[in-house]
Amino acid sequence: MKAIIPVAGVGKSLRPHTFTQPKPLILVAGKPIISFILDELIQVGIDEYVFIIGYMGDKIQSFIETHYPNIKAEYVVQEQRFGLGHAIWTARNTFKKEDQILIVLGDTIFDVDLKEMLKHHQSVLGVKKVNDPRHFGVVEFGDDGYLVKVVEKPSIPKSNMAMVGLYLIHEVVELIEALNYIIENQSMTRDEYQLTDALMRMIDKGTKFHTLEVRNWFDCGKKDILLETNAILLKRKHYQQNETPHFEHSIIIPPVSIGENCIIENSIIGPNVTIGSNSKIESSIIRESIIGHFSHLDEVTLYFSIVGHDSSIKGLRQSLNIGDHTEIDFS
Repeated sequence: MKAIIPVAGVGKSLRPHTFTQPKPLILVAGKPIISFILDELIQVGIDEYVFIIGYMGDKIQSFIETHYPNIKAEYVVQEQRFGLGHAIWTARNTFKKEDQILIVLGDTIFDVDLKEMLKHHQSVLGVKKVNDPRHFGVVEFGDDGYLVKVVEKPSIPKSNMAMVGLYLIHEVVELIEALNYIIENQSMTRDEYQLTDALMRMIDKGTKFHTLEVRNWFDCGKKDILLETNAILLKRKHYQQNETPHFEHSIIIPPVSIGENCIIENSIIGPNVTIGSNSKIESSIIRESIIGHFSHLDEVTLYFSIVGHDSSIKGLRQSLNIGDHTEIDFS
């Protein structure tokens, strides 16, 4: 089976970080978002991947080739970003001969039993109950339990079950035909070609869709959600460091993730802090935050903050959202 992973978006909601780093490579709980996805897929035996790249796609390709050299990876460039449906359509020739495919959004972390999902002999959509369905693609059920409607960001939702960006498709030919139809007829919703509209056409044509409710779903597209995800994942045993290293005259309050070759002096770190490798923290207090690789913080008090890679901050007490390659001196 092939996994189709769209990673072409620009990540506007996470700027300034996504000016210099594609969203799937942003650090959370000690590793990039895309690594959580790939590690789960590899664990269930998927070894063929199609990455739909665009914005800073070279960085994503370089990361995958360096850190996942054993997977079979293809890369398709989405030259123009006209939505998720357009992205999948752009890659159609890479999976048109497959019996089934798994589509997984490349900026979302799932807590789901993938083995259970892959056992299904019919198509399955991952879903999760949400408080405000107006911001998501929403599913509606018939009396027989199958889907009768999927709607992209409805103004008046008739269901609170949202699609989470996880799609097991058995009817691959029908999917491509539906995508071709919306592209050829310029059938756009919210100025984009939506995968949701292609799925709805498949339903109208008789395709049966099951759903599988995920346990947790982290759509890491905004600062607040990214930091919340960081905190949740750090608390899980399989993401925690086996042994927190000792640092001179410093207090480390778990859970934390501290990268390799870090220097921490006269500081209090934690809880819920991720620090990238080769960073230096001096005389600082940091909690509920993500600090990128090769960063230097001196005499800083930070909470609920994201600091990008290769950044320098001195003398500050504040909540920040700092992008890569930034230098700030408040001393």
